[in-house]
This record gives sequence, C-alpha cells and structure tokens, in this order.
Amino acid sequence: MDLNTITEYRRETNAEAVQNWQSGYSWLAGGTWLFSEPQPEIHTLIDIESFAWPSLTVSSKGLEIGATCKIAELEAFIAPPEWKAAPLFRECCRSLLASFKIWNEATVGGNVCMSLPAGAMISLTAALEGVCTLWPRNGTPREVSVVDFVTDNHANVLRPGELLRSIFLPESALRKTYAFRRFSLTKEGRSSVLLIGTRCPESGSIIITVTAATKRPVQLKFTTHPTAEALKQALDTAIPEDLYFDDFHGTPPHRRHLTCHFAQEIRQELSAQ
Repeated sequence: MDLNTITEYRRETNAEAVQNWQSGYSWLAGGTWLFSEPQPEIHTLIDIESFAWPSLTVSSKGLEIGATCKIAELEAFIAPPEWKAAPLFRECCRSLLASFKIWNEATVGGNVCMSLPAGAMISLTAALEGVCTLWPRNGTPREVSVVDFVTDNHANVLRPGELLRSIFLPESALRKTYAFRRFSLTKEGRSSVLLIGTRCPESGSIIITVTAATKRPVQLKFTTHPTAEALKQALDTAIPEDLYFDDFHGTPPHRRHLTCHFAQEIRQELSAQ
C-alpha cells in the first residue's frame, strides 16, 4: 500500500543518528504490517535494515536473534545437535499466517513488536526463555524478558522511539526437550491457541507457555512434574477469564477449553521424555 502521508525516508547507518525522536516517526524493518494499511499518523520512516545487524549469532551461552532477522533465515537455521528445542524454530515459523514471500521480508523483531496474541515469534522466544535487549533513544540499554515485554493485545513495554535490538535465547533453554500444540480454524490459518512445554533434562523442571489464546504470554513453572490437578489449578490461577482473547477465531470459553486440554496433553508427553 502507498503511504501517502510519508514526507521523509531516512536510511541511517546506526541508531545513534536518531537522537530527537518525534511524534510521527516510525522504525521500518520488513514493513509487512506497516505497508498493509494506512498509517495516517506517520510522516517519517527510519529504515533499520541499513544498520546491518547480524541475524543469528551462536555462542557457548546461546543464540542471539537480531531484531532484523528474517523469518526465512530463522526457519532455515541449522542449530547445534545438542539444542533439542531447535525444531521449535520451524514449528513456530510455520505457525504464522504468512506465505514464503512474507517470510523473506518479515522480521522476528517486527513480529514480537507487533505484540499480537497470535505472534508466533512471541510464542517461540517466550517458551525458550528469551530476553529482549531494548535501546532507548537517550539512555542505557535495558533487558526485558519476552514474557514481560508483551503486556496486552498489540501492546508492549516499548517507550517512544525505543528500539528492539535483539532477543537472546539461553543455551540452557535450547537444550531442553519440548512438546508443541497449536489450534487454528483452518490448517494454515491464524493461531487461536498455541502452547509450548519444555522440560529440563537435568532437574526435571517444566515450563508451559500459553500464547495466542491469551492477550499476553502466560508462563507456568513447575520444579517437578505436576499432577493433572496441580496443572489445572495453576492454569485457573494464572489465567482469569478476562485474560483469554476474544475474536472471530475463538471465544474465551473455547480458548480456555483447548488451553486446558493441550496443557494436559503436554504434561503427559513431557512425562515420557
């Protein structure tokens, strides 16, 4: 779509060149949402792809995903064999309502910053205990977990002009085994429920991350394998009725039912790992 309110396009070499953030400015990465509908409040686009951030950086500590990493790059990534949770990358990339053409432009950071319940990159990075590095315009960088980054439907903790630089996935999370459950109204449709469970092979601790069904990510942590009743009580406590998302992809009661059902399936699957 043509954005006929844009009067300036800036292609800087680094974020420090943008000091005085103004109303009407917008960062531009893949632009798959930005160019999908009118943006009457925006008059200046600042392209961050010219910053040339590395897409994927592997280290002994884990994986750093640059905010401008393309979905296609993440989907094609070949992880070290000891990272048992790495197949989740492909599972979540294929949970996006997007064609391969969109994969080649859409970014991981853009999907997270959109902060929609069905954002599959949120599902992935939250489940793998991701930590966002945020760059304010005038201040020191800060770190926020992905679970805390998203606060509501299409809402997050970003301040005006603040930039998501990267998301770090710790090696300890990548070594975990996992179970994945997803529901959508059509085979390739938008997720209405998406749950990921991970299990630490050393301690046996379990984390179940609920996304798509809720307005923001919800994470349940268990030091030992939970019973069916303990899991049910934890879900009821952590997710009140008004936290379930409501749209034409699913009502709150529908999403609650599937969340509870999938969580119990995940509990059983992880018990066998």
